[in-house]
Amino acid sequence: MFTASGRVVAVLSVALLIGGWRLDYPELVALGLGGVFALVAAALWMLLRPHVVAVRDIQPLRVAEGELARGVLTLTNVAGRRSPPVLAVERVGRRSVTVPLPSLAAGAGHTATYPLPTGRRGVYPVGPLSIGHSDPLWLLRLTRDYPSSSVLTVHPRVHRVEAPPTGRSRDMEGPTSSAAPRGGIAFHSLREYEPGDDHRLIHAKSSARIGTLMVRHNVVPNEPRLMVVLDTSAAPYTDPEVFEDAVRVAASLSAGAVSRGYPLELRTTGGGVAVAAHRRQEAVLLDLLAEVEPDAADPGLAALRGIAPPDDGVSLAVVTGQPPVGQRAVVPRVRSRYQMISMVQVGEPYGRRSAPLTGALVLNVKTSEDFAAAWNRLVTR
Repeated sequence: MFTASGRVVAVLSVALLIGGWRLDYPELVALGLGGVFALVAAALWMLLRPHVVAVRDIQPLRVAEGELARGVLTLTNVAGRRSPPVLAVERVGRRSVTVPLPSLAAGAGHTATYPLPTGRRGVYPVGPLSIGHSDPLWLLRLTRDYPSSSVLTVHPRVHRVEAPPTGRSRDMEGPTSSAAPRGGIAFHSLREYEPGDDHRLIHAKSSARIGTLMVRHNVVPNEPRLMVVLDTSAAPYTDPEVFEDAVRVAASLSAGAVSRGYPLELRTTGGGVAVAAHRRQEAVLLDLLAEVEPDAADPGLAALRGIAPPDDGVSLAVVTGQPPVGQRAVVPRVRSRYQMISMVQVGEPYGRRSAPLTGALVLNVKTSEDFAAAWNRLVTR
């Protein structure tokens, strides 16, 4: 396959040969023959094709914006002769990363590491990896694709912020329900003994009266539960970077909630859902946010009408840009479903306060960095 330089040399060689022959200009013919000889020499060089085995790994597969992710490529020459230098090209989404690799002796190996682009949130297919070699003059190039593919997930940047306010405090002896997890210290009811129950929980008086072993059914009290909803419609975001800031805000609120042990349900107005009960599941939330994009067909905040909290006592945090007045008006209409509602608006260029909403705590900021500082001041005072 001709490279760009090879195509130029081929065209010029033909033009020089034809021009020199018609004009009876031997110097032009000599230049044209020189180009032809260079192409022939390049073709002979390309007969020495490398026989290599390539193994590529991505470390790690999940990173935050701007963090280091790298490809680790191990190349082994399985031929009985020295291989020529080769050039590996790694495709990462729509971008390419070029990795030069040296000549290898027979049976020798070489490991190269190279950074992958992580400057922007997203889910990027990595591969296939192509390895090719060229002649010393870069006139011809042959490549071979290796069917090695992975997925690099770049999470949105997370700011350290407080969890969304719940409207109530935690209480280890607080209200309980039959669906609450077992093993807490809050008494819910008596129930029949089951194999494996702690004998210390046997209630002797009730067991004697009923004639069946009865145990105290202790549960974990109903914890404050949180829901974060990200507006993924296109209208509130005048600039792509404003949407990225909104995603970072949603990621920060979600991470702040699960890091403090609050069960969280993350939703998008486009229908995306992720649930996490503790910090070890934070990646599930960030995976959802890594792939979201604004959509003109998304209903926006109007989707709140169709979102029902799974339990009583859920507090809602809404993240959006600068939505139309009609969209904002939906928030007070769903207030009765939630313990408390907070709303964060990003993309305010002049630092103005947002118009108040009945029953909601509203914060209007320009960027996600501004949000982090203002939010922590607001909820901790």
